[in-house]
Amino acid sequence: MTHPFRSITLAGVLALAAGGSHAALPALDSQGQPLPTLAPMLERTVPAVVNIFTRTRVPQQQHPLFSDPFFRHFFDVPQQPRERFAQSLGSGVIVDAGQGYILTNHHVIDRAVEISVNLADGRSLRAELVGSDPETDVAVIKVPSERLAALQLADSDALRVGDFVVAVGNPFGLGQTVTSGIVSALGRTGLGIEGYEDFIQTDASINPGNSGGALVNLHGELVGINTAILSRSGGNVGIGFAIPINMAREVMTQLVEHGEVRRGQLGAAAQDLTPDLATAFGIPDQRGAVVTEITPGSPADKAGLRSGDVILSVNGREVGSAAEMRNVVGLLRVGQKVEIRINRNGEPRVLTAEVQEPPAVVAQGEKVHPRLAGAVVGEIVEGMPYYGKLKGVAIIEVAPVTPAWRAGLRPGDVITSVNRQPVENLAGLRKAAGKGNDLLLNIQRRGSAMFLVLR
Repeated sequence: MTHPFRSITLAGVLALAAGGSHAALPALDSQGQPLPTLAPMLERTVPAVVNIFTRTRVPQQQHPLFSDPFFRHFFDVPQQPRERFAQSLGSGVIVDAGQGYILTNHHVIDRAVEISVNLADGRSLRAELVGSDPETDVAVIKVPSERLAALQLADSDALRVGDFVVAVGNPFGLGQTVTSGIVSALGRTGLGIEGYEDFIQTDASINPGNSGGALVNLHGELVGINTAILSRSGGNVGIGFAIPINMAREVMTQLVEHGEVRRGQLGAAAQDLTPDLATAFGIPDQRGAVVTEITPGSPADKAGLRSGDVILSVNGREVGSAAEMRNVVGLLRVGQKVEIRINRNGEPRVLTAEVQEPPAVVAQGEKVHPRLAGAVVGEIVEGMPYYGKLKGVAIIEVAPVTPAWRAGLRPGDVITSVNRQPVENLAGLRKAAGKGNDLLLNIQRRGSAMFLVLR
């Protein structure tokens, strides 16, 4: 297959990359001329990219008749398993050989009960989950730190459209595979793939199984984590997306420290700065985010930010849209000082805010009580029409084959009392649940009330 990346017209560029301090000299042809090759760089890069295999519990679908005790007894039907194990595969990148840390995607290891890592030298290691963040689709796993090779991290903010990149991963379970291409676009958002999107788009072939693999530059430095493709058939069509390593690095730091991402909040809502709005606000530059609402008492409020202000940068990073502002703010830590450069009525200003922890309105069930493991519980706030005027704690999600699922909890249920004590928020739920073993829940489901006992 002919690819611009492999064109002989790029011999000068590739020879430059190969002839620098980062790679050995390429081989010579019959005329003594250097041949363009990425082999020296890949010899150092490939050992740091691993194949990941997981086992996940999946609920077993069965005919309703098999759940009927009379039917089972009459026809002497043996007990059917309620779950089965499914296997999946992906890729990962060793980024810290000393600690054994591997970066991958959240969706690669989501709900895995076993994680195995195959190294390029043929070794197979059992991995443990350090932490994962569904909002950015980043996860960190750990393996024993023995004879590992790690990739050096680049500055993904320095990437430009047209830069050459190489994708390394495990497509379709074939084993280590290398493809080449260029950076097609930067800062891709609005794809609906993740909660926080700032993708690098590339035409380097990315296929199922490449998820979590490495996107490197010509020096073999990690610039992104391959995560998704845009395709109707499920195969590569030249539109792949990678998470910038700067974003992945910030998320990884928190996952290693806390096991989760503790996002702060400024308390400011914004929209894109359109040409009409730029004219109305007297701003020559049409890049920025217009503040539309300020939460009273929030860090933004205390810093003096107002509705109608145009945010130009946060901590020195330019903000070109509301999505970019959300991405920048979403990676800020609680307690971090933030310098916000704005334009107010045509005049530049600089404000300083301190990021605060957002009020807890959603929690993982197991963090409230062990019997709620597998459920995501959340407070009912104003503006949620699904729940009407109900007071209590909503069951937002329930994972199959978990304690919460087996107990009978389903998404949409509302817990109104626990152990005969009324609850209206997460704090009340925690207090009523206490540290006892059993829970007696009074729930509302589609207009009907019922009790559930969680033992």
